[in-house]
Amino acid sequence: MEKKSEINGHAMPSSASTDRILEKSARRSCREKLLEFLRKNLLVIMTVSGVLVGVGLGMIVRNMDLSKAQMTYFAFPGEMLLRMLKMIILPLVVCSLVSGAASLDTRSLGKLGGIAVTYFLVTTLIASCIGVALAFIIKPGVGAGALNTNSLGLESLSNNKETTDSFLDLARNLFPSNLVAAAFRSHVTDYKMVAVGNDTNGTILYQKVPVGTETDGMNILGLVLFAMVFGVALRKLGDEGEELIRFFNAFNEATMVLVSWIMWYIPFGIMFLVGSKIVEMEDVVLLVTSLGKYIFASILGHIIHGGIVLPLIYFGFTRKNPFSFLSGLITPFTTAFATCSSSATLPSMIKCVEENNGVDKRISRFILPIGATVNMDGAAIFQCIAAVFIAQLNNTELNAGQIFTILVTATASSVGAAGIPAGGIITIAIILEAIGLPTNDLSLMLAVDWIVDRTTTVVNVEGDALGAGILHHINQQEMKKQQEEQQQEGELAEVRVEAVANAQAEEETSPLVTHQTKALGATPEAIESVL
Repeated sequence: MEKKSEINGHAMPSSASTDRILEKSARRSCREKLLEFLRKNLLVIMTVSGVLVGVGLGMIVRNMDLSKAQMTYFAFPGEMLLRMLKMIILPLVVCSLVSGAASLDTRSLGKLGGIAVTYFLVTTLIASCIGVALAFIIKPGVGAGALNTNSLGLESLSNNKETTDSFLDLARNLFPSNLVAAAFRSHVTDYKMVAVGNDTNGTILYQKVPVGTETDGMNILGLVLFAMVFGVALRKLGDEGEELIRFFNAFNEATMVLVSWIMWYIPFGIMFLVGSKIVEMEDVVLLVTSLGKYIFASILGHIIHGGIVLPLIYFGFTRKNPFSFLSGLITPFTTAFATCSSSATLPSMIKCVEENNGVDKRISRFILPIGATVNMDGAAIFQCIAAVFIAQLNNTELNAGQIFTILVTATASSVGAAGIPAGGIITIAIILEAIGLPTNDLSLMLAVDWIVDRTTTVVNVEGDALGAGILHHINQQEMKKQQEEQQQEGELAEVRVEAVANAQAEEETSPLVTHQTKALGATPEAIESVL
């Protein structure tokens, strides 16, 4: 029998020409699919390639023995990327939070905000527990008692700030006295010695008195709180606030356009960021052999929390595959790995979460800026490991009370890490002060911070993104429930209308009912006569 082939749904006798047509169309469809894939994922492919090329470039340039000035010039394209990303943070955070808070009604805002804060606190507490557990299992500080800052050629670093003042500074930064200054300065407590009198020998007695000062660095915590409250206030104004809400919405959209342009520079900038960091490394072998167990424990903690715990929490809430959600966020993860900054990753994270994963703009632009400020799961892990590491380094046995203090302090201080200058290292100092350990060994953490901070930032932004996905799912479920309730109410209203119409029809067509109804309103004698 003669073979038949199909073209456009019609059976045709098989021939060499029709086979060639089919082969060409199949080839064309494969080519189109490949081009479509490349078009959609071009930025991701370029960003990952930028990291890999940066590593190779760094290795090559490292052997050229560049001077400090030449290293600065080599790092210039990477520095430009960081400057662009930091430039966009202020308008992005303020406008997205104002428009996000104004677009949600107060009830939804309170509910979503409550769920978000609970999610951030619980995940950070779990991260702290993972960090402490790993530190006790791996014991990175045991046998490293001879290790000190001098053996690695590091400068000693100490912190004399009281734990109470650190937390009071967080509260002060929540309410900046000057909003304009909050865009580039934060409040920090310093100390001065004040003479309070003489002792019996005539020696002058001094007391350490806390004094408020300002330090360089955006007070993003205060800006986040103000933007949220301001958005709620605009919503309360009703029609009067609509024009200003539209202004912030337009400002926000324009900022996102700028973000989409900056994202095309990310692959080139990342290449030089990674390359320059490899060139700047001094004696990596000595650092890794000395602090290898600490680095391993920190990165393992990040893998466990980011690869198992957070995806399980997402799956538990949504019953969806968390890794398909995360696969749309490769560009922000690569940016986080290269820049070591949650805030610098925020622009690309908002764009990818909305475009690739379909998260509602109202949810993403409200939750992600808050998450970039207060949700620091990765930081909590390495801070807990660092605290236990320093305790083991000093041959100090930690009791149950101190371990509990580490967990609570790490969770609380990592939430406000953005409000503290010098980031995670100062946060470790708060934990050490809280459990009564010396802060002299902090420079050891600083020596390897550039390695650990990369996986730390990736886990931080992953927690923010999955939190946005969970809130989007919960919001969708609530909307479905409301729609079903409205449909049921509509059906009940239709039934009531029909019942009223039927009753009216009966009244109009039945003289007996009409007569009886009238009679019911009459005297008892009349009722008896009707019956």
